[in-house]
Amino acid sequence: MRHGRCINLVGVAILALSFCGCGYHTAGHFSTMPKSVHVIAVPAMENKTSTYRVEQKLTAATIHELLAKTKYRVVSDANGGDAVLTGKVLKMEVVPLLFQTTTTATTSTAQATAMLVTMTCEVTLTDKATEKVLYHNANFVFRNEYQLSTDVRNFFQEGDPAMDRMAQDFAARLVAAVTENF
Repeated sequence: MRHGRCINLVGVAILALSFCGCGYHTAGHFSTMPKSVHVIAVPAMENKTSTYRVEQKLTAATIHELLAKTKYRVVSDANGGDAVLTGKVLKMEVVPLLFQTTTTATTSTAQATAMLVTMTCEVTLTDKATEKVLYHNANFVFRNEYQLSTDVRNFFQEGDPAMDRMAQDFAARLVAAVTENF
């Protein structure tokens, strides 16, 4: 009985040791950043679209995500960081995805109940000391689906909260891409 238990413990130990050197890591806990980077500067993103204040929402959400999910300090001044994360919002497209049809005796109307948001950005992370580009994606595409209220009274109140949700989702993907270099 004791011999069988010892074999089980050895098996578990071998399995645990096999994960040590294989590069396995959990998402959000692995960084390809140089050890010299402690402070990331995130200046305001540029907005090349006609979407009002999208760059402000994306910048704020990216700063929040970096502070919440990484060990780095974050500053807004490009001269104050060990690395600088810059971004340009190049294109933003919102298209209806799902519709709800309402039919009365005389009319039939369709109202969008879900929208697909597709945003294209250019993102660059540069090491200030070496001027080396740590991450660059000229075509960082963010795509997500969002539900809409069919209640007209609530529809116009959803604008800012919807933009905030989109910015948070975008920032989570961007920070993972930049810090984990996927």
